[in-house]
Amino acid sequence: MTDLSITIGGDAGQGVESSGSTFSLASLRSGWNVFSIQDYRSRIRGGHNFYQIRVASREIRSHSDPVHLLLALTKESIDIHLANLAPGAGILHDDSLRPDEEAARAHGAHFFPMPFTEIATRHGNRVMTNTAAVGAGAGLLGLSLDALKSVIAERFSAKGDKVVESNLAVAEEAYNLALKRYQGTFQHSLNGRVPPRSERRSRTPGPMLISGNEAFALGAALGGCRFVSAYPMTPATTIFEWLVKREKQLGIVTKHAEDEIAAICMAIGAGYAGARALVPTSGGGFSLMVEALGMAGMVEVPVVIAEVQRGGPSTGLPTRTEQGDLLFALHASQGEFPRIVLAPGTHEEYFEAGWRAFNLAEKYQCPVIVLADQFLAASLSTIAWEALSFQSVRRDRGQLLTGQELDAFDNGEYRRFKLTPTGISPRALPGHPKAVYTVVTDEHDEEGHITEAIDNRVAQMDKRMRKLEEARKEMRGPKRYGPKDAELTLICWGSLAGPAVESLPLLEAQGVRANVLHFSDIWPFPVQEAEKALQAVKRAVAVEQNYTGQFARLLRMCTGFSVSRIIRKFDGRPFSPQQIATACLEEVAQHARS
Repeated sequence: MTDLSITIGGDAGQGVESSGSTFSLASLRSGWNVFSIQDYRSRIRGGHNFYQIRVASREIRSHSDPVHLLLALTKESIDIHLANLAPGAGILHDDSLRPDEEAARAHGAHFFPMPFTEIATRHGNRVMTNTAAVGAGAGLLGLSLDALKSVIAERFSAKGDKVVESNLAVAEEAYNLALKRYQGTFQHSLNGRVPPRSERRSRTPGPMLISGNEAFALGAALGGCRFVSAYPMTPATTIFEWLVKREKQLGIVTKHAEDEIAAICMAIGAGYAGARALVPTSGGGFSLMVEALGMAGMVEVPVVIAEVQRGGPSTGLPTRTEQGDLLFALHASQGEFPRIVLAPGTHEEYFEAGWRAFNLAEKYQCPVIVLADQFLAASLSTIAWEALSFQSVRRDRGQLLTGQELDAFDNGEYRRFKLTPTGISPRALPGHPKAVYTVVTDEHDEEGHITEAIDNRVAQMDKRMRKLEEARKEMRGPKRYGPKDAELTLICWGSLAGPAVESLPLLEAQGVRANVLHFSDIWPFPVQEAEKALQAVKRAVAVEQNYTGQFARLLRMCTGFSVSRIIRKFDGRPFSPQQIATACLEEVAQHARS
């Protein structure tokens, strides 16, 4: 079975991101399954960046270590990634670099020097050095040259024919030279290995390479999103960019707000007027939104917030990943009010959250927070079109009264905040003469008038909070991956689904029978479903990308269940399956000794 990892490393400004995405798409078009991540610093130029691409003959849900081919644009790239190279790995680098050959041999790696800069300069500009590296890497690995050329032609088409032709010439010369020099000498080459998909085209769309944020934005658009406002903040910005680029095509109003407070207030106003409204942000921006979040809870206006996490506190790690905002999302803003929190674990779940969040927000007339993180948001994954379940997309606007229904009301009969058994009051959009009501952020009565009466306060709080119990009925329990009778269970949430599941065969190879319980519907917590799933657990470890084990604490609070250990990572880099497996093996060994 084919399963290889490739890393492209260099300085910011050398085109590492464009090279990585080009190599990823060329791998897909060559017939392979792909999963890619990018690691970059929060600066425009200088400092080491890298792009890690995994190609495999089976479905994959995470990046993987060690690396089999390193495309090094700088000597620093070799020094940084040397320890993570597999035996027999190749290091493809420019002739001008002078790497430490003795250190490489100690790691079992082999050098493949190539004249990247010379080829690029000969065809017009040394700025195309990264294109030469990608071409040579594709040749050494055994990807399709036609696939690579098709990607390059598309990527540079906006820059004119001359730029396209120059980059194609650079890539082709480097590709052919790598074949001429090194064919048959690289043990991890894909030559002779059959990709999982035939290049024969069919009438049905083939698989696509899509980022998590793109999948979410697509789901939101199909779910009827009609308004999005944002103050750009990594790593949520690409949600906004995707929708802005297609605003006319999709009929979406997009507003680049002056700050995060304005962004959420605009979205709340749009939601009040009846538009499905979205606010993409990260933890720092969400921190500024919390007072307005409480306003949405008090006036019962639906709004969706996509909170794409990065390392904190404060500015923290702007371009890295973390799961540090879970408990914050559950308790943000003063007082108590209903909110729903979803934490999708895969690109498919992230797509579904894009439309499902709007249904939940309108049905329960409350804010819905979709918690993702940089790993899920920015990673590229091979997804089959049918896996996104376009046919399952539906729009549920809840108890939204039609004009005809309002016509039947007597004047003064409509009460926006009417006490109901479910806590969900009939909702009318502004403008109908029989649905005129007051909206205030103070406590209010059924008609929306301010009051501090004790009985009314209790009645309205009870009404609002009853919505949580109604929403709990459709919160999904954890998904189990792997055998039910496993001796070890990995409990995780959000984006860790992929790396955790990918760690299972690694543990199996070491004689450890394990499974994964993954939670994606976080609040209101699905207590009964969780307790039922936990009954079969023999020994559990939580896997989280935060310092305090926030989900393990939430699980204990809601169910009384305690894990044996929390496997934590909070350095801003995503868990790999190998790291999770290693930590689990340590836990198994420690348990055996005790």
